[in-house]
Amino acid sequence: MKFISTNGKAKPVSFSTAALQGLAPDGGLYIPKEWPQLSADFLDGVCDKSLQQIGFEVSRLFVDELDDKLLKKNIDEAINFDAPLVELDERKKVLELFHGPTLAFKDFGARFMSRMFAALRKDSNRDLIILAATSGDTGSAVAQGFLGVEGIKVCLLYPSGKVSHIQEQQLTTAGQNVTALEVDGTFDDCQKMVKQAFSDASLNEQLLLSSANSINIARLLPQMFYYLYAVAQLDSDFPPIFCVPSGNFGNLTAGLMAQKIGMPVTGFIAATNANDVVPKYLQSGEFEPRASQRTISNAMDVGNPSNFARIRHLFNGNLQQLQQHLWGASFSDAQTRNAVREVYQNYNYVVDPHTAVGYRAAQQYLDCASGYFGEDTRTPVIILSTAHPAKFGDVIEPVIGEQVPVPDRLASCLDKPKQSITMDNDYQKLREWLLKTYESGS
Repeated sequence: MKFISTNGKAKPVSFSTAALQGLAPDGGLYIPKEWPQLSADFLDGVCDKSLQQIGFEVSRLFVDELDDKLLKKNIDEAINFDAPLVELDERKKVLELFHGPTLAFKDFGARFMSRMFAALRKDSNRDLIILAATSGDTGSAVAQGFLGVEGIKVCLLYPSGKVSHIQEQQLTTAGQNVTALEVDGTFDDCQKMVKQAFSDASLNEQLLLSSANSINIARLLPQMFYYLYAVAQLDSDFPPIFCVPSGNFGNLTAGLMAQKIGMPVTGFIAATNANDVVPKYLQSGEFEPRASQRTISNAMDVGNPSNFARIRHLFNGNLQQLQQHLWGASFSDAQTRNAVREVYQNYNYVVDPHTAVGYRAAQQYLDCASGYFGEDTRTPVIILSTAHPAKFGDVIEPVIGEQVPVPDRLASCLDKPKQSITMDNDYQKLREWLLKTYESGS
């Protein structure tokens, strides 16, 4: 299996090279050169398979550098939690992706990557530096996923004052091999600095860098697992529509990748907050990145989503083809709060702000655009729930008038002292800090 760059100017590489490099040398994102297919036997029997079994079968299509025993061991250790499908009503279902250690869907990618990197890294004499930008949940998931892994150091960039208190506590209190850089800027600024680092040839000669953001193909691979697991849990004769809360669009890209290898699906809904460049593109054909806007669904505050390059590549840049598979909608903070209230009142179910955006998009689709994909009126809509509501109690509790219980593994970080290093929104200063901190391999 070979992986190519979306920019088309880098040579094809193996999975280990694509994963450990993160970004291709030409600045593009890695994508499979060819798309293997799940077997008919696998798809026919998917309802009898566990999440871990599905993960192994999917990974086997893309990872040919580990034997079956080690690959299975890594998946079983990484994905040691469930992703249950919960029914709201006859049409709408919620796929709960927040049962991992940091209560966010990013646990799937971070835990998988930490084990794969440990198995695949070839230069054991140099520390591997994981450099990642986070708009919220990625940071804590990466911190916990790589915590204490020998030979790997983690550097997280997050926008100062633009993540929730709990998110900040999670990503700044890990310690050990994890360092948090508090950047005076937005998530897009953090992401731009990370991309500059990966494109800096001189820096990459001196440091062994890799990424844990969704720019890394190894982050997307395990996110394909739960799409198929959702299908496995469905009691329906009709392939589902997946409604995906979207910021950097890695989660949605993983769903499209699962479709590409044979997953039965009717279509996808891209649900965004005020950062609506993709829904606008679907309507106008013009992709116009802009500065991100701050919202209560902060992990989706992305004005220039990296993974849109992969999405366009999947459809050869053809807008009409993409529109056949993807419908998009965006919502304000007021609409998001109303969705939180509506779900609680109608279903006695509590959702975080990101899932609320997904719910509102699913409901708007059913009310206003049903049949867009040519589906049957009984086709289920699965909303991906990306974070536990307790992570956003300050937003949710005033809306529902109830306190959201905080799980023990989340509460444990709240009393720890925050440990972060302030950083200007300046790539040269980041570069200097990276070399000073990591060049010696310490």
